[in-house]
Amino acid sequence: MRFALDDDREALRSTARDLLAELCPPAVVRAAWTQAPDRAPWDALADAGALGVLVQESEGGLGLDETYLVGVVEEAGRAALPHPLTATALVAAPLGVTGPMVTTDLGAVDPAVTEDLGAVDPAVTEDLGAVDPAVTAEAGRARPVVASAAFAEAFLLRSDDGLRLYGPDELEIEPVETVDASRHCARVRPRGRGDLVTDDAVAVAAAFERGVLGSAAELLGLSRAMLELTVGYAAQRHQFGKPIGSFQAVKHHLANARIQIEFAGPAVLYAAYGLAHGLTDTSRAVSQAKWLAGNAAAVTGRAALQCHGAIGYTTEYDLHLYLKRSWALARSWGGADYHADRVAASIGI
Repeated sequence: MRFALDDDREALRSTARDLLAELCPPAVVRAAWTQAPDRAPWDALADAGALGVLVQESEGGLGLDETYLVGVVEEAGRAALPHPLTATALVAAPLGVTGPMVTTDLGAVDPAVTEDLGAVDPAVTEDLGAVDPAVTAEAGRARPVVASAAFAEAFLLRSDDGLRLYGPDELEIEPVETVDASRHCARVRPRGRGDLVTDDAVAVAAAFERGVLGSAAELLGLSRAMLELTVGYAAQRHQFGKPIGSFQAVKHHLANARIQIEFAGPAVLYAAYGLAHGLTDTSRAVSQAKWLAGNAAAVTGRAALQCHGAIGYTTEYDLHLYLKRSWALARSWGGADYHADRVAASIGI
């Protein structure tokens, strides 16, 4: 079986790629490390309909499914888009939250943990496992690290009775330093109850699955960007009178990265197909996609860093924009161990 995008889905993906290539080059991502991200790429995606792909036509959206959006999200990853596309278009929009730029904390808590335990999966916090002992009065759990919290227009937060929507003025927002400053992360504490979006456990679980899918697609795009950057560098950098890309050791690094990317790509598409069609193995497929995409990003990142040598460690070079984003996303919406455990449990191991 061949998993690939058809012409209509590929056209939407190509549109997103062209927009982001023009409006979200590395210079825009780099600028987002020290200031709120430029809205131009976000507004362009909105005008192209990307934010409403999963919104019904009767509500002003395109009325399509996840298989149409996954390619767009991958392109956002390829560009290291410093805006919460996954949270807004994949998680919030299908729940009826449309219009504002939305961020969410659904990925900061292991949904398999019972509410009375109030436990947090440390593998998925943005700051590489540190858990704030301060707990919210509302949900009785540790305050999550929320991406895009410094500039998001709405917050979709998990509470003890479902998912609630807050405006920035309804929250205490405490900025935190993370490995990827372009994500402008912060810990948040609700001041009130917010507006209940849904108390349906099935809808909450589905929102989490879509968030995992989005993070997997972004990781896949980041892997492609790092590989392309490294191939280009290996063709230009010469040693002993030859491009370093002609050396067998470098070829092996790049080939290994390409293999992992090609393994992950069909898994991400199948996970999108499973969500779109309500397949019984969707949860397993989504976790497989996240694990494989995270592994592809890890392998590609290591290969890129090694092949670039010393220049790859500098913040002046663009590699760090993609590499650090991949480190952050690998721990978002469930880390590798969490998703490996979900796959194992689904097959009775």
